[in-house]
Amino acid sequence: MTTALAHRSPANASSAPPAAGLLRRVGNLRHHSPGRLQLILAALLTLGLLTGLVAGLTAHAASSGTTDLGGRAQPLLAESEQIYTSLADADTTAAQAFLAGGLEPAALTRRYDDDLARAGTALTRAARLVPADSEAGKAVEALSTGMARYSALVATARATNRQGLPIGASYLSAASQLNRDTLQPQAQQLFRTAGTELGDSYDAARSSWWLMLLLVLFVALGVALFWSQAYLSRTTHRTFNVPLVAATALIGVLALVTGGVFANQRSHLASADAEGSRPVAALAEMRILMLSERADEALTLAARGAADHEGDFKAASGGIDFNDPRLTYARARVVEAARLHNDYLTLHDQVRRLNERGDYDGAVKLAISDETGKRFTELTDTMGAAIGDRTDAFTGQVEDAGDGLDLLTVLGPLLALAACALFVIGIRARLEEYR
Repeated sequence: MTTALAHRSPANASSAPPAAGLLRRVGNLRHHSPGRLQLILAALLTLGLLTGLVAGLTAHAASSGTTDLGGRAQPLLAESEQIYTSLADADTTAAQAFLAGGLEPAALTRRYDDDLARAGTALTRAARLVPADSEAGKAVEALSTGMARYSALVATARATNRQGLPIGASYLSAASQLNRDTLQPQAQQLFRTAGTELGDSYDAARSSWWLMLLLVLFVALGVALFWSQAYLSRTTHRTFNVPLVAATALIGVLALVTGGVFANQRSHLASADAEGSRPVAALAEMRILMLSERADEALTLAARGAADHEGDFKAASGGIDFNDPRLTYARARVVEAARLHNDYLTLHDQVRRLNERGDYDGAVKLAISDETGKRFTELTDTMGAAIGDRTDAFTGQVEDAGDGLDLLTVLGPLLALAACALFVIGIRARLEEYR
């Protein structure tokens, strides 16, 4: 029996899994000093290489997210707002031009044509920023088709109005309904989708999960370095291991640079959101509501008592909030816009009173007068200037947020590799003492 067992032992040993044998050999290293040094070196190299890799990947992810934020997400929001605003203004302008009767005023005709041209240009730009099969891409396609139909209805309304035919008001109403019930909701959906993507881009730019992982690795590597040096000091009776001290300093520099770069990025991203994205969204929503007010006023007069859009006018007015907290950084422009809006509401009340007293011609004359038109144009121009200011603020903050990220993408791994080389030099010097 003893002989049989002796013959079986080699077979049993050879049947052991290679991984188990490797783990057993690694475990045995901790029982003698050279083995422990080898384990320390392996741990430091693993943590050092992972820290460098994750530092580079974190910086790259943050840089890509920041670039996407400034190069696609915010521009898509701006283009969708331009589409929305241009369609709303076209609806308003078409209704005003119709009120003049006969041949439309050249200024209003030109403004209407410019609105459709701006909407078309913005649609083309938006199409380049979104995948064709995405929700935003489908909205862009639907808007392109709907705008052609809308333009045809307005052209028919104009032609019949020049001939003095009452049916022109019906064509205008159908065009306005298409604009308000189909085109503007599609533009609004595109605007909301762009807003959602903007929020996602902010999250991607911040790279929170990567940063958390990098922080854990920095802490783990720092603890491992201090423990390793304390162990070497205790066992070799040397106070410092110079290469490991230098490696610790390198890792400290990397941690400080990384912290500084990402603190700068987070600060500027927060400013871009507070000073740019949020005010732009609020201002755009308000400008669209103002344009809806003007269109409701004109449509009420164009209907000649067949329809009253005053309820819609009041609903739009109720949605305009000049005290919106998102407008803190646009306060000077907003104060001016509030004054101009109050002036316009005063003129609207006069138009409303004239129409209710039966002075239709007087109401139309005031509604399309130079005074009313100038006041409303000043209002929308002020809102447009505010949007431009906040867009510029966003662009500047995002550019500043990207500072140092591309450098850190390269510098992180390089500093980590240099630290790993110092790990090898420092531990190998102690291993040589056991030979």
